[in-house]
Amino acid sequence: MQLNLEWLRTFKAIYETGTLSAAAQALYISQPGVSLHLNSLEAYTGYKLFDRAARKMVPTERGKILYNFIIDPIKKLETAEQHFHKRSQADRATISVGMCFETFQYTLEEHIPELPFNVIIKFGEYPQMQQDLDNGVLDLIITPQKGNQKNLLYDAFSKERIVLVAGKNTEIGFLQQWLMEGKFQEATQFLKQQLWYSTAGDMEHLKNFWLKNFGEHPDFRPNYIVPNISSILRCLSNANGFSIVPDFLCKEAIENKKVKMVWRGIQPLENTLYFGKRKNTIYHHELDQLENIFKQKWETE
Repeated sequence: MQLNLEWLRTFKAIYETGTLSAAAQALYISQPGVSLHLNSLEAYTGYKLFDRAARKMVPTERGKILYNFIIDPIKKLETAEQHFHKRSQADRATISVGMCFETFQYTLEEHIPELPFNVIIKFGEYPQMQQDLDNGVLDLIITPQKGNQKNLLYDAFSKERIVLVAGKNTEIGFLQQWLMEGKFQEATQFLKQQLWYSTAGDMEHLKNFWLKNFGEHPDFRPNYIVPNISSILRCLSNANGFSIVPDFLCKEAIENKKVKMVWRGIQPLENTLYFGKRKNTIYHHELDQLENIFKQKWETE
């Protein structure tokens, strides 16, 4: 058996994302393909590289050693891959953009065929996006978080408000009455007993919303952890339950009566959205076009 470099790329993605499904999404391959790569790598090394927990792949000591050994070479190969792709098509610039899946789907997806340059979209965690931007792997990121890299600029362009929504079949009249009357103890006791949906990457939304509006950390965990917010909305469209999501992502579902707006909170919980880019870039014209698409989308909301 020969070592396949794709096994190492897949191993790195599992290590950094924490789940097989998130790794599959990051690599644009199927989850069975991710499992096959991992099983093949473990068979090749003769060691178990992850402990399979209920909702997370936990690296073993051998897995940690392997990751630390391959991380720098793999990153160099990925950087070379990106730069080679750009230089191989000199007539069309290639712009690499990092953002969350829902932001891409909501804002940029419909405009992709119209763009006069090549585009590579990368999904992932915001700290990794910032690092990739600083290293030249990405050219633009859409992020609610600002990094401290000296080579990067962050320009605010909009805000997202975090709100409480419910499934289409959920009775919310008495809950809204409690919230309006300030009966938060009754409201929180009821909400803690309900079914909750979340994503692995957006647990902060629930924690921050609960802390700001109810003055405590939520002492419960969501019942269902799904791949992305679009999945949450689809699940809620035919079910009971609650979730905390950005308002712009659930606006259409609310207008179409697929989910219900429950509460915006005592005070708005808002995140500023930024364009992140390097101070020195040769793609000013292309980045301006992409930024205008985002600005126009948010201005119409």
